[in-house]
Amino acid sequence: MYEISAEAVITGDIETVWDTVCDVAGWPAWDPHEKDARLDGPFEAGTIGWSKPNGGPSTDWTITEVVPFERWGSECGLPGGKITGMNEFEPLPGGRIRCTKTMRVSGPLVPLFRFYFGRRVRADMFKTFTALEAEAARRGARAA
Repeated sequence: MYEISAEAVITGDIETVWDTVCDVAGWPAWDPHEKDARLDGPFEAGTIGWSKPNGGPSTDWTITEVVPFERWGSECGLPGGKITGMNEFEPLPGGRIRCTKTMRVSGPLVPLFRFYFGRRVRADMFKTFTALEAEAARRGARAA
């Protein structure tokens, strides 16, 4: 198994950040990691989504867990293995939120994933946190 994790503290309203995260079709508009994305139903466990990251293959994935305003998880299959992801949001004092993203890759493609995608995926996690903060601020200002 191979694990990639990143954490950042952003400023924002947890409800607006959560709404931004749950708007899967909107990810490509603000997340530099995503070229295209959709969700085939409500943002809840069991719903299937699809995404095409920049520089990576498109894939179907399934939401495995949703705890509103706290975390959501997903998984997608790989030949002989899978990728699982967990996205966590912890409100902190002063309108800050600790964001943590963890990906675990299992199966025979681990060496390829580690060599080809590992560093870039981790760097993209930090870019996504920064973009999430900006998009949530934009949405919050628009709603005010």
